Amino acid sequence: MTLSTPTGKPRFRSLGVKLPGQPGPGNAITDVPGVAVGYTTLVIDDHVRTGVTAILPRPHADVAHPCAAGWYSLNGNGEMTGTTWITESGALSLPVLITNTHAVGPCHRGVVDWVATERPDGAHEWLLPVVAETWDGYLNDINGSHIQPWHAIAAIEAAQPGGMDEGSVGGGTGMNCYGFKGGSGTASRVVAHGRHEYTVGVFVQANFGARRELTVAGIPVGDALADDNPLEDWSVARPGAGSVIVVIATDAPLLPGQCTALARRVPLGLARTGTTGSHFSGDVFLAFSTANEGALTSGFPHPEKEFEDLRFIPWSHIDPFYAAVVQSVEEAVLNALTANETMIGREGHRSPALPRERLATLLNR
Repeated sequence: MTLSTPTGKPRFRSLGVKLPGQPGPGNAITDVPGVAVGYTTLVIDDHVRTGVTAILPRPHADVAHPCAAGWYSLNGNGEMTGTTWITESGALSLPVLITNTHAVGPCHRGVVDWVATERPDGAHEWLLPVVAETWDGYLNDINGSHIQPWHAIAAIEAAQPGGMDEGSVGGGTGMNCYGFKGGSGTASRVVAHGRHEYTVGVFVQANFGARRELTVAGIPVGDALADDNPLEDWSVARPGAGSVIVVIATDAPLLPGQCTALARRVPLGLARTGTTGSHFSGDVFLAFSTANEGALTSGFPHPEKEFEDLRFIPWSHIDPFYAAVVQSVEEAVLNALTANETMIGREGHRSPALPRERLATLLNR
């Protein structure tokens, strides 16, 4: 398990604080076999702080093979496209992209263009990509149309398994969390099931929470870290606003309804970090299972395929997977906060870094 990102940024466990559960070898969503993550990060002059994150449920060559999937919204002040088709079919079969609120359209187009060019057989019917967003307008010129379809394509092309960066990268570049610099975070847990072991991995784009709410490893620390909070004094933003997107991946065989049940557990992990769920935060979550490849072919009818089969974890054994989601979500948020430095963006707006040494002192007390 890594204590720093591939670029040397510290992760939460580097502070010496223990968290429950057994992480995977990289403590990341990419611990789930076949899952890949790619970033396009845009930091230009003093006004552009944004980007795109691409999560591939399967390797590039197999990306059109459906996964069982489900989703859940804690609060609807946000966007995640493609969810009505997931509700209808129980399947996800394209890269998942996360970006800023006003870049959903270009990223949606980018997925379509990438599939049409690189996987043309998958573009003969219809494409309903999943693109989600959180708001980065405090640090980023969000109305400037800086993200274009080719940025989305670049993130998809850059996706790879294994070690991945966190903090101010990809779609998380301009995001804030609990009044500190937030952004991209990940974590994982290993779940034993009889003779088998499965991995639950989580990716979070963290852009939510008021400073006073911040809770770390069960200890309320927000009031003790209340100073240096320029975001709260900014007239446009409301404390707690901004949104959070969470993507859950697992190689455990699950039904679509079980994926939805995993997505419904995300708020329990977020609540461990202190949030009560702001009305001005779009909190939308997606879960998918990479097992049962070859099933859930939700395109036009296949005459040669009269039935499909799904192998799945019995509902009576699902609780350890719920625990893995809650634990991973909590740690992914803390990683997004820890793997960051202070950022200054448009109009001189500043988002301070989490004071790691002060936090470690508070927790060790």
